[in-house]
Amino acid sequence: MASSEPAGTTPGPRLLDADSAQWIEELTAQGAAREAGLARLHDLLTRAAHREVRRRAPRLGIAGPELEDIAHQAASDAMLAVLAKLDGFRGESRFTTWAYAFVMFEVSAKVGRHFWRHPTVAMDAEDWERLPDRFGLDPAHAVEWGDLVAGVRRAVDEALTPHQRRIFVALVLNHAPLDSVAVELDSNRNAIYKALFDARRKIRAFLVANALMADDTRGADGRHRRR
Repeated sequence: MASSEPAGTTPGPRLLDADSAQWIEELTAQGAAREAGLARLHDLLTRAAHREVRRRAPRLGIAGPELEDIAHQAASDAMLAVLAKLDGFRGESRFTTWAYAFVMFEVSAKVGRHFWRHPTVAMDAEDWERLPDRFGLDPAHAVEWGDLVAGVRRAVDEALTPHQRRIFVALVLNHAPLDSVAVELDSNRNAIYKALFDARRKIRAFLVANALMADDTRGADGRHRRR
């Protein structure tokens, strides 16, 4: 079907749903109406930040005043970001969904900074024992897990560069947010992904070389397949 828009024109703004329209009206108003809208927005973002921080807290050992502090900081920074970019809201999603994205980003950043301040958090034997399935070990071979875990730890220490080791431990072992790792290392997502890919490849090669993992790059004739 041909577009009803004349050639060379820019499509008009989307029609906002009633709830989103009310948010925009309150936040762009003046006086008491705007103050009420700001208070409502802050409450919304604070509750969202608390939920997200609590969801991540057990993994990182965050509790008590520190949990509250991270949640409040994330909500406050998210609110500033929402207001700064309010003119950019075009209604592709509900306003609350759009605002929640800012909360998720800020929580990730704050939790990421917590991780870098406490780099040994969650680096215990139990966490290492969760790794075998990431390297293709069948659960039926659980008796082999101990040797494999020990092999992975050796590979991380011996086969990886310091940069690869830091990224592997942060992302795979400690589940640090990818964006926070990129910021901390003054890098970008693609470069971090590439470093992690190379680290996994080196670890797998180390395990194969030490007879801790089958070499699945060989074909039926014993020759290496191209990847």
